[in-house]
Amino acid sequence: MSLFTKIIAGEIPCYKIAENDHFFAFLDINPNAKGHTLVVPKKEVNKLFDLDKKTYQELMAFSRTIAIALEKAIKCERIGMSVIGLEVPHVHVHLIPLQCLEDIQFSKKVSFSKDEMKNIAKSITVAL
Repeated sequence: MSLFTKIIAGEIPCYKIAENDHFFAFLDINPNAKGHTLVVPKKEVNKLFDLDKKTYQELMAFSRTIAIALEKAIKCERIGMSVIGLEVPHVHVHLIPLQCLEDIQFSKKVSFSKDEMKNIAKSITVAL
């Protein structure tokens, strides 16, 4: 069972943004930028292109919905999207508010207190 499956099941706490029957969005606890959000399918699949076509398209549509809310909630130039998948063997889309190109680089990390994370999650959820 992947780390993300445990988060979805409520076994590990997270700063949830949104969910539906098939997808789950939550703040990255090791963010590149304020509002860095992960979007994952609830069904555990290791690689993005192993998803069936319908699930892939629905994941992108759900990610788009979250990205639009994220851009409303967090002041930024744009929302960047990255799918790497080496850290956790469970498909995940990174949605990252960008001010500059360096914000998408995973060598850059920022940190926020638990209260700040709660407030960030709430502001994105309200923008949905």
